[in-house]
Amino acid sequence: MCGIAGILAFDGRPPREAELQAMGDALRHRGPDAAGYHVDAAAAPAVGLAHRRLSIIDLSTAADQPLPNEDGTVHVLLNGEIYNFRELRTGLAAHHSFRSQGDTEVIAHLYEERGEDAIAALDGMFALAIWDARKRRLVLARDHFGKKPLYYWHDAQRLVFGSEIKALLAAGVPVEMAEENLGEYLAFGYVPTPRTLFRGIRKLPPASLLVADAAGVGAPRAYWDLRFPPAGEAPRVGLREAADHVRDLLFAAVRKRLVADVPLGLLLSGGVDSAAVAAIMARLVPGRVRTFTVGFEDDAFYDERPHAERVARHLDTEHHASIVRAQAGSLLETLVDHHDEPFGDSSALPTYLVAREARARVTVALNGDGGDETFAGYDRFHAALIADRIPSPLAYALKAASRLVPEGPSHHATRRRIRRFADKAALPFVERIFAWSSFFDLPALQALDGDSVADRERILSSYREALQHCAGASLLSRLLYLNARTYLLDDLLPKMDRMTMAHGLEARSPMLDRDLIEYVAALPDGLKRRGGRGKIVLKKAVADMLPPEILTRPKHGFGVPLGEWFRGELKPRVESLLLDRPRLARWLRPDALKQLFAEHLSGRSDRGHQLWTLLTLELWLRKHRIG
Repeated sequence: MCGIAGILAFDGRPPREAELQAMGDALRHRGPDAAGYHVDAAAAPAVGLAHRRLSIIDLSTAADQPLPNEDGTVHVLLNGEIYNFRELRTGLAAHHSFRSQGDTEVIAHLYEERGEDAIAALDGMFALAIWDARKRRLVLARDHFGKKPLYYWHDAQRLVFGSEIKALLAAGVPVEMAEENLGEYLAFGYVPTPRTLFRGIRKLPPASLLVADAAGVGAPRAYWDLRFPPAGEAPRVGLREAADHVRDLLFAAVRKRLVADVPLGLLLSGGVDSAAVAAIMARLVPGRVRTFTVGFEDDAFYDERPHAERVARHLDTEHHASIVRAQAGSLLETLVDHHDEPFGDSSALPTYLVAREARARVTVALNGDGGDETFAGYDRFHAALIADRIPSPLAYALKAASRLVPEGPSHHATRRRIRRFADKAALPFVERIFAWSSFFDLPALQALDGDSVADRERILSSYREALQHCAGASLLSRLLYLNARTYLLDDLLPKMDRMTMAHGLEARSPMLDRDLIEYVAALPDGLKRRGGRGKIVLKKAVADMLPPEILTRPKHGFGVPLGEWFRGELKPRVESLLLDRPRLARWLRPDALKQLFAEHLSGRSDRGHQLWTLLTLELWLRKHRIG
């Protein structure tokens, strides 16, 4: 795991050494072990490459980057891991000499053999840059699901790219807010790919590559996509047969992610996904697996420690549990700094803390990310399937009845969930799915500042585009694809990447193995979800390895007690940042912000997630002196 950055100068002027140094320094936390630079100004365009290394495989200096081919005509920057590098190396060894034992050099030689088609042959998590000196061409690429980040900006003079936005800003990319994307941020807690909240800075989409040369910067183009069978055409397969194959694929996914020359561990929650990974690791790793979890001392609902400890005892892991105390206020700025953009998912806080705990003992940590996306674990999938079968008259009746149910002070109260379902059941399909997933739905955005923020078509565009890509698939398959291309891509994966890399910890996600996901995507819906039960085939696959109570435990998100925090520790932060001349007032009505906070304090409703979304946005505006 590393940090990569660079500048392509179309006018042929070599990037300044100070610029490259600044870009590398901005990414030091991603790669504390070594720094490397390469400049090629032999002709236009000129290039400057910067790399910060976190040594994982081949700890010698021979694997330092930028890493060249034999004659120095190809240089590669890699952030991530290529899991099939040994197989690829075997096929290349007859025609190429290798200076290192790592995975990056394989990319250089594979590119020599296959050109841009080399990217599709890589199995792993990666963001990479390839400089082809002969063709004066830069290739940028990102892995299949977008586990590793890659940002870029360009004008007529240069293209600037990096693992994090802070590297681009260090190179002098101008700071300006993309106001047109504000509504999307408030709705989702992130700005959907490829956009960001910085004007002109874009994210390279997953499973895509971009080529830049003397002719300019080409449009990103996809080299892969997740496919689901047409509705009703999934292959016929029994649960036992499917579970056996899923088990084999899980073992293969974990095994390939155990390759490292540094200590490994696991981030363990109380759910079945990370527990399944832990169980497989316990069978593959010599000695006891090191597991790490965090919990909340004063709130049993959010405390994952008892469930994680049950798994740890069952598997006899070397378990480390830590407590999240009231410290959100002291870490707010830190979280914003590491995300570069405002970020609405408050579970970044416990992720940051468990990563810090893990990094004290290991350098690589596996996790259970992707299990819900692969095996249909979210309850909102069940809600969507139910709502799709409700006749319109009944849906409108439910909406009217929902107003009689008080929300209450808790975000996770059953009555709040029932009210949320009933209130949105009558909406058109895309708006219904959006309303169940958003921090601020369209009416809430309109209450903040009308149509200038609540641009309905723009806000819904990422959902419409994702759903259109798999229009002929079943409803559940469409929801799974939507989740992979929105919430997973722009929330869960950035959260895990930034919060682990903040401590120089590499995170690996076996549940997001491409072979596993492609197989499960083709299975019948009934093997993924039946009624209110999700992850049917996964639980069958690992049933003999885990305690029964973990397999039957209801779905439980990795959250924090925001409701209480904003009535306690975080109350002064809201009053000083959101209510006393906030920069947000340039776009949002101050009286609407005050009303939102008053509703929360009264206990009539829980506005914790909305307040966190607004608070991180205000801190971001202040950091960059916007507004």
